Amino acid sequence: MILVTGATGNIGSALLKELHACGAGPLRGLTRDAARAVFPDQVEAVEGDFAEPASLKPALDGVRSLFLVSRLGSDADILEAARQAGVEHVVLVSSITVQTHPHLGPAGENLAVEQLLKASGMAWTILRPTQFASNALMWAASIRGHETVRAPYAETALPTIHPGDIAAVARVALTEPGHQGRTYALTGPEPVTARQQAEAIAAALGRQVPFAEISRQQAHAQMAAVFGAEAADAVLDVTGGDVNDELLMVRDTVSQVTGVPARPFRQWASENAAAFH
Repeated sequence: MILVTGATGNIGSALLKELHACGAGPLRGLTRDAARAVFPDQVEAVEGDFAEPASLKPALDGVRSLFLVSRLGSDADILEAARQAGVEHVVLVSSITVQTHPHLGPAGENLAVEQLLKASGMAWTILRPTQFASNALMWAASIRGHETVRAPYAETALPTIHPGDIAAVARVALTEPGHQGRTYALTGPEPVTARQQAEAIAAALGRQVPFAEISRQQAHAQMAAVFGAEAADAVLDVTGGDVNDELLMVRDTVSQVTGVPARPFRQWASENAAAFH
């Protein structure tokens, strides 16, 4: 039994499709509302809430492999519940900032979860993806309203990754030998700037998407209102304010693990054009 947490999210939903397509199973998807979940045939929908680790006990019953996104609840309690349930292998989604920006608070929190997993006694595989292509969905309302997309650091090019490629690596780690005890830094196939992302979305829509660069101060004010000042600073540092060669590096890990090249941002934009209409 494989349990996929965050099963309706960008990575989890893609992972369930990957696992179902390759014949892995039995499969179980964790969601807060099983009645509303739309999963592939023969995938069992189970309810659970990371904020209440005790609610995960039924979902973990009989599970041998667990896909876990970090920092959505008390990771120590979640990992302990998994260990007590007899889970043998955990594939954890962490962040590339653990190695590129270890001084930042969120990176330190991700590292702490990695260390908890390594000390748990369960086998582990750690995925450290860079910026998600799906982060561009934060522009969806502006683009649907034919408004100008506004973003800082417009010319900083990061090797943004398609969430489906994270899912593909997770699928291999969950179903094939040789990936336990491994840590994989994951990126897309090429650097792409915020301006180029807007252009790719425009191409997918077949119309212009106006773009304007804003200052860090302007972006910080917007983000801090939603996420808090510290989180806003961390996001802005890793999207252009404090980039380094390690963060900008394009890695071929996706193709090495899956045998298929990583997907470019323009493919993600084409596949998700409906969100911007």
